[in-house]
Amino acid sequence: MECVLIKHLIAAFFVHFCYAVTDSRTQYPVILVPGDGGSQLYVKLNNIESKHWWCEKSTSGYKSLWLNLADITPPLIDCFVENMILIYDNKTRTTRSPNGVDIKTVGFGDTASVEWLDPNWLSHEISSVSYFYHIVKELVNVGYKRNVSVRGAPFDFRKAPNEMGQYYKDLQKLIEDTYMLNNQTKCVVVSHSMGNPVFLYFLNHQPQAWKDKYIQSFISLSGVWAGSVKLLKVYSSGDNLGVPFVWPITVRPEQRSTPSAAFLMPNDRFWGPDEVLLVTEHRNYTVKDYRDFFHDINFLDGWEIRQDTQNLIRNLTPPGVRMHCVHGSGVPTSGTLVYGPGMFPDKTPKVIPDDGDGTVNMRSLMACTGWKGKQKYPVDHKVLPKVEHSQILSDPQALKYIVQVALGQL
Repeated sequence: MECVLIKHLIAAFFVHFCYAVTDSRTQYPVILVPGDGGSQLYVKLNNIESKHWWCEKSTSGYKSLWLNLADITPPLIDCFVENMILIYDNKTRTTRSPNGVDIKTVGFGDTASVEWLDPNWLSHEISSVSYFYHIVKELVNVGYKRNVSVRGAPFDFRKAPNEMGQYYKDLQKLIEDTYMLNNQTKCVVVSHSMGNPVFLYFLNHQPQAWKDKYIQSFISLSGVWAGSVKLLKVYSSGDNLGVPFVWPITVRPEQRSTPSAAFLMPNDRFWGPDEVLLVTEHRNYTVKDYRDFFHDINFLDGWEIRQDTQNLIRNLTPPGVRMHCVHGSGVPTSGTLVYGPGMFPDKTPKVIPDDGDGTVNMRSLMACTGWKGKQKYPVDHKVLPKVEHSQILSDPQALKYIVQVALGQL
């Protein structure tokens, strides 16, 4: 009996010890910075002018705009484009919504608006409209709490960093508040796609002492560090967002109007002046031909916006924090766009593939490795073969890596 009792006491002590170790382990709070299209947007309409009789002119309050699956079906997609489009002012060098249209993000600091693109819970099990959900789920499974130790930082992804002054003030406060809320523990920032250059711009404008105090590490998922050739297609013929019943040319006016598109065009430090990005029957275009490109697609505002955004992170100044660059490879990605006779710019081009993650070219994904040895913190690099640009958000290898960094195991 005494031996059995001793065994039970030893077993109980061992279990208690294991839980004590688990409870006392490092748990860095996580801030989620989404990419292009990764934040829910809401709209309020006030007697707007519309070209289409079927479009709603006024609303009693804010309603879901992105992503409302019903709004991107014909003919309502025409209303969606009218509401999402931005108007450029070349005097103030800023953009604004049309008169009577007020768009905002929701739930800053919470995770819901970056976990799922559509706020309707009925859609939350549809993988194509989930976003940071799988990452949040994995963190919750190891003890994190939504809106306390894992938090979201949504932003209006139509804009570029030069128009995100208030967002950056809110982001700084969110990081500082999260630090205090979690026993003065540094934060791990997880960004996806466009969220990476957006956050890099923020870090480049913070004192090193602030970064040393508040940032434990920066996990970059599918970083668009040096742009993507795909953006030239967005400008020329539009992109249907992967939705079969959406005509690219229908959404093209809205896509062209967004400064974020100009911000993410291929960087001339990573593409040579003689590398052809786009081919037409009359001429070819390289990174040195952007002005002619915008002229030839009859969208000169695009050239003005490109001038406003091209130098925001062009030199890729090191972030000054511990970096974890994680991205896919071996997925066919737009390398050169070829428009046959009579196709440019309104028809979908043939694509000569490049290596990348299906959206971002490999040279852009890997640009973060250039920071190795150029800052006091290490830069870790993890490549996930055959993992696509957005698939990385639910990829088991990526999820495991994020959790290990968040728990201080890497």
